[in-house]
Amino acid sequence: MRGVPSFNFMRWSKTTVALAAVLLVLSLFSMLFKGFNLGIDFTGGLLLERHLGRAATAAEVREALQAPELADLNLSGAIIQPLDDPRDVLIRFPSQSSADAARVDEVLARVFGSVDARRTEFVGPVIGAELVRNALWALALSAAGMLLYLWFRFEVRFSVVAIATVLHNVLVVLGVVSFFSFEINSPFIAAILTVLGYSINDTIVIFDRIREHLQVRQERPSAELVNRSLNETLARTINTGLTTLLVVVSLLVFGGETIRELMITLAVGIVVGAFSSVFVASPLWLWWRLRDAAKPGAGAAPAR
Repeated sequence: MRGVPSFNFMRWSKTTVALAAVLLVLSLFSMLFKGFNLGIDFTGGLLLERHLGRAATAAEVREALQAPELADLNLSGAIIQPLDDPRDVLIRFPSQSSADAARVDEVLARVFGSVDARRTEFVGPVIGAELVRNALWALALSAAGMLLYLWFRFEVRFSVVAIATVLHNVLVVLGVVSFFSFEINSPFIAAILTVLGYSINDTIVIFDRIREHLQVRQERPSAELVNRSLNETLARTINTGLTTLLVVVSLLVFGGETIRELMITLAVGIVVGAFSSVFVASPLWLWWRLRDAAKPGAGAAPAR
């Protein structure tokens, strides 16, 4: 095929799979020992977006919240997030009463001259628990649906490897989020599902090309066959990844503080998804197929 590169991806397959395993282990350690920074969507509490009478830093707002009249709210652990306008600030803290917002506003107005309530949100812990259940159900059903589709469309090895690779991608993204203490909220669940769908789409394209070579040319599984399939789909993988990443980076740069952590999460997911589709999923499938074919009396099952 004219214009198709001839990179030997499988030459480095052991190294790339080992790198993927290291990233997975580090992610699991971070999630296990550092945990997650759950937002008020999951823990319950108040989120206040306020426009102050003058520009203020996060340190100045935190100092103001240490006023004696707010001592019972224990705001030392409150999350203070300045926005693009130096007079705008987001304040997150656990609370079971929306009336606490009025007390905070009184202190902010006294310290900074005035305060304009742009947004006040209260989420109870019951709603947070429901969001957790719904998120887990969404991930489980998505994985089950993809497994069934791939099992029907391809052979079982393709489906199992594809799902394992996607789960690896999700866990690595969760590890990055845990390590940098990004806040996990409702939009974050949408980002994880986006990463899941993006990763599986790229992997299916590559697997479909491998299956086509197995059927049309009646070839035996080999490193050469996988390399050819990866090279033939490389342009599509790069173009799709770069165009998607360009949009995400643009939102990261110009979208403001509110969506910055969400865009970083998506960017990490896109990069990890492209890497695993090329350097992890295909080698795992090939190794499994060759191992089964080497068993005494075992013939390689035809690809559907």
